[in-house]
Amino acid sequence: MLFLTPALRKTRDIAEIYWVLIKITIPITILTEILARMGVIKALAPAFAPVMNLFGLPPELGLAWLTGMLVGVWGAVPLIFTLVPQSALSVADITIFSALILFAHGLPIEQKIIEKAGPSMVVTTLLRILGGAVYAFILHNILTVTGWLSAPVNPAWIPLNATPDWPAYFLGLFETMVWMFVILFVLFWGLELLKISGVLAWLMKIISPVLRLAGIRGEAGHLTAVGLFLGISYGGGLLIREAQSGTIPPRQIFLSCVFMGFAHSVIEDTLVVMALGADVYGVLLGRLIFAVVATALIAVLLRHLSDQAFFARMFRTETVKAGT
Repeated sequence: MLFLTPALRKTRDIAEIYWVLIKITIPITILTEILARMGVIKALAPAFAPVMNLFGLPPELGLAWLTGMLVGVWGAVPLIFTLVPQSALSVADITIFSALILFAHGLPIEQKIIEKAGPSMVVTTLLRILGGAVYAFILHNILTVTGWLSAPVNPAWIPLNATPDWPAYFLGLFETMVWMFVILFVLFWGLELLKISGVLAWLMKIISPVLRLAGIRGEAGHLTAVGLFLGISYGGGLLIREAQSGTIPPRQIFLSCVFMGFAHSVIEDTLVVMALGADVYGVLLGRLIFAVVATALIAVLLRHLSDQAFFARMFRTETVKAGT
């Protein structure tokens, strides 16, 4: 009975998250399908072409990228194979596109959390989008030169695909929503088991030396590790409390938020895009290396930035005042 109550509470939390995803995902997915069948997506695709060409991706995926940035990973996922047939995509394509949405997704919600911790919402949002674009561009060129991951994509899970008639389409959409709940349920409880078993705490200790390379130290490193494994809602939420208490220096909070913007929720999000066919080295290892190097470079720039410039452009002084 002692176990049943918290288990029911966790299951209710999953259901609430799932309901939010349904309210966002279903209308967007249906609207996208309507627009695709009317030829609007095909007409708009050339507008995305200049940007998507930088990453070697079909221009149609620009809409999925935009959806991901505004809604989240789960908002972009059902659109991928609707906008572009599976047969037209390689493992490299899925890996590069996954990298784009892993860096910058759910920006209105996640960046609001970041802003409450102190860092400028505009600056950190631009860093996430730019960081993802730079990483995707580097990854595209490496894969093009080496020919690595050029095989056709073979996803373990196809969220949704174009269907010839509306009844079949809605049946496919229903099946996608069911599988989305199953995956969300398994991932959520998997993370809980990692926490209960102590494995998550062990992983956080392992990652601390890596975070020091990025210029993140002390308590800021611990909270960044929380965000790295569990997501910005957890890591950023804890940083809000620490920012208001004044126990962590503002520059460390800024670096922590920057790093979390580049790499967060690496367990759940990585497993989702791997199910689509993305390569683990491209969406996890490479992304972590980029996050460490990019954050370390930003840390160097911060050391040469005056307090006046830092608090005027990159950090809200109201947060500091709230903790003093």
